[in-house]
Amino acid sequence: MYAEERQHEIVTMARGLGRVGVTDLAARYSVTPETIRRDLDALAARGLLSRVHGGAVPVDRLWLTEAPVGQREASSQEQKLAIATRAVSLLPERDGLTVIVDAGTTTAKLCELLPSNVATVVTNSVPSAGLLADRRDLDVFLVGGQVRGVTQATVGLQVQEFLARVRVDVAFLGANGFSVEHGFSTPDPAESAVKRAMLKAARESLVLADAGKFGADYLVQFAAVDEVDVLVTDEGLPAASSEALSQSGLRVEYA
Repeated sequence: MYAEERQHEIVTMARGLGRVGVTDLAARYSVTPETIRRDLDALAARGLLSRVHGGAVPVDRLWLTEAPVGQREASSQEQKLAIATRAVSLLPERDGLTVIVDAGTTTAKLCELLPSNVATVVTNSVPSAGLLADRRDLDVFLVGGQVRGVTQATVGLQVQEFLARVRVDVAFLGANGFSVEHGFSTPDPAESAVKRAMLKAARESLVLADAGKFGADYLVQFAAVDEVDVLVTDEGLPAASSEALSQSGLRVEYA
């Protein structure tokens, strides 16, 4: 078994059991405790687990709120860039495209890569709007509303009402977690409502989420699996999980 496969299983196990121990994992995978400690350290560095004495626990067992956007930006930079690059490559090859870009650190990477055939961007992300503001070939609309400090996203009825009157070609969405049963989810009801509105405003929807988020069910579902057109993820997602998602009506693309 490759380290990436083992680490993905460890994250899934921790979320299911609430805690994993170094000794038990070493016996389960027939590797040394030092190997497991390196796995747990790597997962902690990516923000997928939190290290405790003798093992690790899911991050949401220690953090009742989301990690601040600055903290999330620092983790898994290459992985996020690869997912964003793959997502951009799936854009239709025609001029004058209109897109919605959700708040998030992976979708922010995508903003750096938007090609010249995109003419209009609608976003609720304050950082992404600032990043795109210098692009003279783009019309950028930052949807006004209450700004959530933790994600720097605008939320609220004003945002939802604006999106209800919008129609775009493609929406790029982020997610805190996803599973076959609970679909795509996020811990905040206000952000969930905005994501839902973005989904309805687009002819085609893509969710950008790394494989470590699979199996994590957060408080509020914003889309069932069959309500999203494409999931763009990394190769850490096991083939069996990809197949289960595909059977539920979701197209899976790997970075």
